[in-house]
Amino acid sequence: MQRRQAEPYKIKVVEPIAVTTPQHRRTASVEAGFNTFLLRSQDVYIDLLTDSGTSAMSDNQWAGMMLGDEAYAGSRNFYALQEAVQDIYGYPHVIPTHQGRGAEHIISQILIRQGDYVPGNMYFTTTRAHQERAGGTFVDVVIPEAHDPRSGHPFKGNVDLGKLRELVDRVGADRIPYLSLAVTVNMAGGQPVSLENMRQVSAFCRERGLRIICDATRCAENAYFIKEREPGQADRSCRDILKEMLSYTDGCTMSGKKDPLVNIGGFLATREFDVYQKATQLVVLFEGMPSYGGLAGRDMEAMARGIREMVDDDYLAWRIGQVRYLGGQLQEAGVPIVEPVGGHAVYLDARSFLPHVEQARYPAQALAAALYLDSGVRAMERGNVSAGRRPDGTEYFPRLEMVRLTIPRRVYTDRHMDVVADSVVALYRRRERIQGLTMVYEPPALRFFTARFEPIGGMLAEG
Repeated sequence: MQRRQAEPYKIKVVEPIAVTTPQHRRTASVEAGFNTFLLRSQDVYIDLLTDSGTSAMSDNQWAGMMLGDEAYAGSRNFYALQEAVQDIYGYPHVIPTHQGRGAEHIISQILIRQGDYVPGNMYFTTTRAHQERAGGTFVDVVIPEAHDPRSGHPFKGNVDLGKLRELVDRVGADRIPYLSLAVTVNMAGGQPVSLENMRQVSAFCRERGLRIICDATRCAENAYFIKEREPGQADRSCRDILKEMLSYTDGCTMSGKKDPLVNIGGFLATREFDVYQKATQLVVLFEGMPSYGGLAGRDMEAMARGIREMVDDDYLAWRIGQVRYLGGQLQEAGVPIVEPVGGHAVYLDARSFLPHVEQARYPAQALAAALYLDSGVRAMERGNVSAGRRPDGTEYFPRLEMVRLTIPRRVYTDRHMDVVADSVVALYRRRERIQGLTMVYEPPALRFFTARFEPIGGMLAEG
């Protein structure tokens, strides 16, 4: 019998949360246009919208907040952050940003020219948006298994070298500013990339003079999967594996709001001094001084300390174990989810969950809205709405139509996961009652944040 694992922390401060009524949730849903992003947090019982900026900080991080050096330039907290990035990630040059998309914007503006192609192991919403705004075209070079929710491939985030080679041969290496390598791959279900794949991709790119820019937002979780799944890695620490992973890349964009366990902040890191110099010029224009990048000194200190905490092996084992705990309950009940369970979330396979709802009626959005109506649990859509539209105005219709149950770090207990599982299973048993949605307001970019919907037939789901 496998022994159960408890949270590797003690609860010191608690925040009360409201248990809402069905009528309250119906009213809130209508006001939010059946978009979970537009719900007020006070109307949410268990919030699984995102793991971005929603983690609970440690006593050590809160202590560091009291040591904030709020100097306009040269804050000692910047140097603490720089040292942590150099030590854990291995990049010599660091530019703080207000969050990860600030780093995405800067690197896109520096490296991408009009007409370039940016290959990546599956798109991410803000990353692709910044690449396209800079004049680039994103090209998916992830392995085919990443698009199959039933595939049990242990490293579904791997780059398909055949696809990458075909792109280079077709457009030429000079039209590819960099390979965008996500570890883990969010839109595939939080799926990792293997160390061996990174080595092979690095060798391929070095031979052709291509940069690799890593989306390192959840790199510590990726390191844990390598330790657990890849032959020859079990006896290594996640910290050591992470350092090797990133040694195969030329730089990274980073949202500190995920792995580094803070509520705001990010950075751009690079090995190239000329890229660093250009970034220091743009960060002044868009973010702030190169030594604060839109952050208070106290925020940089909290991130520096969180970076060191995020690579603790016991913490990572518990973190991923809690995600698996929720996923396991859903699998036992026959609920279709993306397999294997990823690092930061459980992804419901909305197309299999609601086969009667055509993709043009936004089944994942409808399922997320129904989950909130049922129990007050807030999740988010990762499917047609998130994919958006092509440059010609047609919708993408991705193969993966998912609802992401994203678990904040060190916030909820397994009892909260039990409540979530009960609600999802109850919805699955009456899934035929859930109808699709019509989009009644669509913004021009990143529509999943602010789009509004109405249920088809006037009712989303019967209770």
